[in-house]
Amino acid sequence: MGRFQDKKVLVTGSGRGFGASLALGFADEGADVVVHYNSSAKGAEEVAAEIRKRGRKAITVKGDIASHADVLKIAETCFGEFGGCDVLVNNVGDMALDQKSWREFDEKVIEHTLKVDIMGTMFMIHEIGARMLDSGVGGTIVNIGSQVVIAGSPRAPQYAAAKYGVIGLTKSYARALAPLVRVNTLGAAFMETEALKNRYDWQHGRREEVLRQTPLARIATPEDMVGPVMFLAGDDSKHMTGQFLLANGGLAMVGA
Repeated sequence: MGRFQDKKVLVTGSGRGFGASLALGFADEGADVVVHYNSSAKGAEEVAAEIRKRGRKAITVKGDIASHADVLKIAETCFGEFGGCDVLVNNVGDMALDQKSWREFDEKVIEHTLKVDIMGTMFMIHEIGARMLDSGVGGTIVNIGSQVVIAGSPRAPQYAAAKYGVIGLTKSYARALAPLVRVNTLGAAFMETEALKNRYDWQHGRREEVLRQTPLARIATPEDMVGPVMFLAGDDSKHMTGQFLLANGGLAMVGA
């Protein structure tokens, strides 16, 4: 029996990268998974097919989490077609990956980052969390945050601001949805996803800088972060809510 045997899990942005690793990880622990995507349709279908190969149920659902109308459709699919949700992982976030410096002040980029990371996360928590609460069964919500709230981001200040906003949402909804629904945030550091590997500063010395300042002397893989997410989603953390759990290899004051 897996830790999430027969639980129903929704992972946003699970058609690729860290989200895909999370979806497969939960399936390996016995969960049925809703694979959410916005643009990665092919990847989402591949992840869902792999989950089914492992003997678990999977469906895909498309939607822009920054659109409340889309989030309503996601929630209706999850609780209607899929039959409910025990665990929500809010993995989708915008890091302004193409921005190289704080001097690149672009109102559209700033607005998009804040809209996805704060409004999108809020929409998902609000609609899925309310349904978890109203079902009488409850559930757990894990938001993917960042250690940027400790270090700041000299590259993209709006990213740090957005992730601070996620902590505010976490604490607020942890109280609003208690006691049936727990809400926590994982503070991840750098994970070597394809998106990070393609980032300009990562290819021009940043990786080496981060390694020098990380006591564990390694950059995390997406698979390294699956365990901490499962800890927050499962019964091992049943007396935790409204909390920020840092998993960063010891990296302290290096901005995003």
